Amino acid sequence: MTGSGVRCDRTVAWAALAGHFEGHGRDLDLIDAFARDPARVELLSVEAPEVYADLSKNLIDRSTLRMLLELARECGLEARRDAMLAGAPVNLTEGRAVLHTALRVPRAHDELTARVLSARERMLSFAREVRLTDRSGITDVVHLGIGGSDLGPQMAVQALTNGADSPLRLHFVSSLDAQEIEHVLRALDARRTLFVVASKTFSTQEVLSNLRIAREWMRHCGVDEPGRHFVATTASPQAAARHGITRCFEFWDWVGGRYSMWSSIGLPIALACGVEAFEEMLAGAHEMDGHFASAPLERNLPVLLGLLDLWYRNFHRFTSRSVAPYCNGLRRLPAYLQQLEMESNGKCVDMGGEPLPFGTSPVVWGEPGTNGQHAFFQMLHQGTDVVPVEFIAARRAPGSDEAAHRMLLANCFAQSQALMLGKRFEEARAEKAPTASASIDPDVLARHRSFPGNRPSTTLLIDALTPRALGALVAMYEHRVFTSGALWGINSFDQWGVELGKALCNELLPRLESGDTQGLDASTAALVQRVRR
Repeated sequence: MTGSGVRCDRTVAWAALAGHFEGHGRDLDLIDAFARDPARVELLSVEAPEVYADLSKNLIDRSTLRMLLELARECGLEARRDAMLAGAPVNLTEGRAVLHTALRVPRAHDELTARVLSARERMLSFAREVRLTDRSGITDVVHLGIGGSDLGPQMAVQALTNGADSPLRLHFVSSLDAQEIEHVLRALDARRTLFVVASKTFSTQEVLSNLRIAREWMRHCGVDEPGRHFVATTASPQAAARHGITRCFEFWDWVGGRYSMWSSIGLPIALACGVEAFEEMLAGAHEMDGHFASAPLERNLPVLLGLLDLWYRNFHRFTSRSVAPYCNGLRRLPAYLQQLEMESNGKCVDMGGEPLPFGTSPVVWGEPGTNGQHAFFQMLHQGTDVVPVEFIAARRAPGSDEAAHRMLLANCFAQSQALMLGKRFEEARAEKAPTASASIDPDVLARHRSFPGNRPSTTLLIDALTPRALGALVAMYEHRVFTSGALWGINSFDQWGVELGKALCNELLPRLESGDTQGLDASTAALVQRVRR
């Protein structure tokens, strides 16, 4: 990667951390750690733009934190960060700069940011026009995308509308399964529908298949000028024109899909939530960019979260992390983070192409609380695997029932407390359990009702789910992913693993038509024959 530094496992600090883990870190007890260090919460709580983070319930102490920070410095993390922010081609396998932070600037300071602001204003001007529904005639917007061009805008629209009134109804279609788009179209008036077709290359098969179905539907509905009802957000306007879409809102090849909602890909956010909300979201992200760029490492929230990821993945060998937003508006955030982290850091070779001798991206998964409490929290509390949990909550929820919101927050804080404290056998033995069998041995029952505790969690608290807070939160996650990827010495900005399945699909598609299975493996050949019966 551009910027000085070495891979994490080739540092002196890594060896020191390995010894520290074996001698102390593996068996750190959280309750004891709080008792020994009265300043633990202060040390391990961080204020960043729009986000307060309580890291004190994680399996680290002062010594662990000091060694992790030494690792970051020895790896040259700051130089790598600065190279990315300066526009160096840190995506070496594709020879590209990584400039999503430039998409969030409030004013132009060079030729690139001038182009960004010009493209942004053109897109936002269109959003203003469409939102005047009496003039535009549009009441429904169908967004056709996949991956980052779908997950980001959909997550943000859900977060920022969340039941609020909007002049437009937004519908997101991403599946290659035609039932999804057919279900959406059944309820719409073609004359009052706008399609936003989002594809960087305008060659994505899911998007083009849904575009074909949308066009056929418009013709079937007798719309005379279907071209007026389609716009594209793309880095390939010439390709869009070949598909009959001439009104395009452009972005650039250095905009990665999972970092694209800040660009014209964010058009549905501006349409659903308003231009001001979109600009506020950019402002929150820009503030977090400044924090990441300038805060000292020991108070730099994305850096600390990235270091925790390395500590858990490579030393504790935890293979997954659960994200539990206690905020209904963030219900799609876990899905968004799955792509952001697993597509970015799901790599097995370093920047030089050498196989890595350690694990990289954990599996990221989750559901909103309190739904998750009634689904998978049983495993988090008493299962055989330790899964770090990330709780996200809003201090206030304007317009919501205050009593219900207090109950939601109490549940959130109680879950992190329960994961840490657990329940000892003696406590369980002394309790009455009304639903327990009267014939079961009390000691056996107590073992069933004991919790190991000492299970780590992080709590991220925002004041309220505003556009600015959402922007800061998402930017925090982006920089966290960069941090762990830089320490692991991998390229967090390519996704070659996505390409193989696409290439094989293109080879298989004509075989489903012809029935030719020559040269296929036995399993795939049998499946082709089976569906052709």
